[in-house]
Amino acid sequence: VLVLISIHPGKKERIKNKKQKRSQTERGRGRSSSLPTKTLNPSPTKPPPPSSSGGGASHRQPTHQAKMPLGQRAGDKSDSRYCGVEVLDFPAGDGLPAVLTHSLSSAFDFLLAPLVDPDYRPTPGAVLPVAASDLVLSPSQWSSHIVGKISEWIDLDSEDEQLRLDSELTLKQEIAWATHLSLQLQACVIPPPKRSTCANYARVVNNILQGLTNMQLWLRIPLEKSESMDEDHDKVNNNNPTSETVDSWEWWNSFRLLCEHSSQLYVALDILSSLPSMNSLGRWFGEPVRAAILQTDAFLTNARGYPCLSKRHQTLLTGFFNHSVQVIISGRSNHNVSQVSEGVLSRDENHTEDTPTQHALSPYLDYMAYLYQRMDPLPEQERFEINYRDFLQSPLQPLMDNLEAQTYETFEKDTVKYTQYQRAIAKALVDKVSDDEVSTTRTVLMVVGAGRGPLVRASLQAAEETGRMLKVYAVEKNPNAVITLHSLIKLEGWESMVTIISSDMRCWDAPEKADILVSELLGSFGDNELSPECLDGAQRFLKPDGISIPSSYTSFIQPVTASKLHNDIKAHKDIAHFETAYVVKLHRVARLAPPQEVFSFAHPNFSPKATNQRYTKLQFELPQDTGSCLVHGFAGYFDAVLYKDVHLGIEPNTCTPNMFSWFPIFFPLRKPIYVPSESPIEVHFWRCCGATKVWYEWALVAPSPSPIHNSNGRSYWVGL
Repeated sequence: VLVLISIHPGKKERIKNKKQKRSQTERGRGRSSSLPTKTLNPSPTKPPPPSSSGGGASHRQPTHQAKMPLGQRAGDKSDSRYCGVEVLDFPAGDGLPAVLTHSLSSAFDFLLAPLVDPDYRPTPGAVLPVAASDLVLSPSQWSSHIVGKISEWIDLDSEDEQLRLDSELTLKQEIAWATHLSLQLQACVIPPPKRSTCANYARVVNNILQGLTNMQLWLRIPLEKSESMDEDHDKVNNNNPTSETVDSWEWWNSFRLLCEHSSQLYVALDILSSLPSMNSLGRWFGEPVRAAILQTDAFLTNARGYPCLSKRHQTLLTGFFNHSVQVIISGRSNHNVSQVSEGVLSRDENHTEDTPTQHALSPYLDYMAYLYQRMDPLPEQERFEINYRDFLQSPLQPLMDNLEAQTYETFEKDTVKYTQYQRAIAKALVDKVSDDEVSTTRTVLMVVGAGRGPLVRASLQAAEETGRMLKVYAVEKNPNAVITLHSLIKLEGWESMVTIISSDMRCWDAPEKADILVSELLGSFGDNELSPECLDGAQRFLKPDGISIPSSYTSFIQPVTASKLHNDIKAHKDIAHFETAYVVKLHRVARLAPPQEVFSFAHPNFSPKATNQRYTKLQFELPQDTGSCLVHGFAGYFDAVLYKDVHLGIEPNTCTPNMFSWFPIFFPLRKPIYVPSESPIEVHFWRCCGATKVWYEWALVAPSPSPIHNSNGRSYWVGL
């Protein structure tokens, strides 16, 4: 027997307007300032593309039907461009190919379809009544256009023992059939828990997940209100104080905890007519949501009789589009906007193959396309950084390692950063030298950590701009960068103005004192690349009235839900990776509370009692309408004052626009912490200094204590 396995190498995409050619978008290749000396990926020079959503349009290479996106959006190559439709009626026999053909021709991209007759119950010797033989569709069609839907009657936590046993057997049979159909390239949707206690259901699913290799399971969860969101609901609660609030996030959290945070378990959210507050909805952006199943009952009707959505629904779907979540339209048509026949979808007896029909749910698909197409194009910076979304990198070891040319080149492309430095240097020069002294006074400026010269260039341009005379010392410890510096100075003709010093700034004996000390030593957390230690060593050759650029910097943190980052770290199966801080372009995260200040440093600091050790404790209050949540760690940022009113930073509220040198830093928790509704989060952070290294320690103390992470710098440190 000769078995042929077809592996399709790429995706064919179809255009909504077939007369319009698909525009090419530039592939992003952005990097953070803290490029890894090691990474969590085997390739240290280039991260993989962001992981696809794993279902619907992901991993699928159709051969017979090109794919039709909702629209063209510059820079967006995610799976959220493709929309599916749920098949409500069981398509027995040859019905499935007809349903698929009709749906694809109506611009839907895939089906969420039942795999087995919903009336089936296991009996001895019975053959599984599947929706269709594996022969009615080609393997590429099964893997490209079908998401399996497991029977909804299954109830593994029922008090009825026979129903419970039948449910377990049927679930395993249907998953086995889905694997046989090659649906392992995408996913199956499993029904929601029937009750809040779902331990047996989770146990069986967890057993199944341990036997799967590629296929994902999407747990269907209705997106129900978690709090009193409107006046009517308030009145109900006031009249009935014992009424229970329902938070479907709790169902999901309980289920995934029982399944040990399996990386193959995801969420398919049922979007209903009413929604929780935006703070409550925001929790889901840090969860592994793969699909939003949008019920037709959630749509309103506009003045022309067409379906539309409320502002809150629109905001939610726009957020899902930005997080690579695919929309699946489900339900019966509630809008008779044109004369259409449901045809094969409802098994209309009058329908024939020659009868041209519009899909009954096409008006809803058109509205999805409208929402998608009116979104702004991805900003250039986002396109530059897209391949680094949620890609974990280890921060630099700036004193232990010498940077490579590729890293320098990436830094030097950040023109916004050097423009800010030039502005700060220009202001400092003007303050140092009055207009009456410009012809007689030469300012001594030292660039410590000069690299390949971008700050030297910014300093000389600031001097030219302000008409001040400048003498520059460029101090650099990397001998390879010094070679490039010499070439630059000679090429630009700066020999009379710039002196190159090949030395560690902490060891160099300066021939004269500096008026201005300029450095570029900041990390994603401000001080995490040893800027305080380096500048403390260099300030001995700064005049008492000298100026340091930057003059100060502050770090910030905020609690986040970050399921993907947690699972990526968990895959290493050790404590050390959970006690390491990572530089990461945060994407699939939920920011649970506003950032707060952690550590601050100011330069120069001539105090004899100065120390760079720090300790702080912070308390975060979540908005009351958020509901419960799970904290996977803390996102860290910095904000720096270069000089006076010139600043740069990545703290979300004050971040410098279009600057890409730094991504945030992420401090993970070994075990995610459950935070009940309206409970404060208290975290303690330490910056510790030893003879040969600097490290951070962190621990949660409320709502429940965690271990102190990275005690004595056992897992992560920065070498002096």
